Amino acid sequence: MNGAFLKSIALERTLPCLAEPGKIIVVGSPSRSLADVIPFLATLPNVIVYNPHTLSLTLRRHPGLIAVEPERVSITQVADGSEGMELLASLTQAINATWEHRAELVAATGQRRAPRPLDIWALLPQTNCRECGEATCMAFAFGLVQDRHELVECAVLANADAMYDRKLALQALLGLSP
Repeated sequence: MNGAFLKSIALERTLPCLAEPGKIIVVGSPSRSLADVIPFLATLPNVIVYNPHTLSLTLRRHPGLIAVEPERVSITQVADGSEGMELLASLTQAINATWEHRAELVAATGQRRAPRPLDIWALLPQTNCRECGEATCMAFAFGLVQDRHELVECAVLANADAMYDRKLALQALLGLSP
């Protein structure tokens, strides 16, 4: 990998993962600052939060999240140190691939944030029908944000023509194709 942007991300430490007991959070230190590449990483489709002022972003991974800052990366819901090392190596490759293709990308300059559960709930039918498996539409909204549910699981939205505009708005809000 001669000429790569980033040589490696060294495992700095592990922490217990509060989101999923029994899993860990892997914290790594990149071999150089990621400040120059972060605006390009922010163009990736799995970015849920990007702050151009602090040059920080959060990417969704299944399961968990990846937080990227200029001098540190964190990966949640990791099984063990071995998986953490593999994920850090894969992230290094992804960062290098993004940097290599930066001429084809337009660096992100604006702030980006994930939709809030309340924004989603406002567009849901609010019938609390439980057909999605949740007790309330608000719980379903949280499930959508956390990727535990898919929009198609809302039977009322799927089957009611009167809800078509809300369905389209939710798809746009969640970054889904119609």
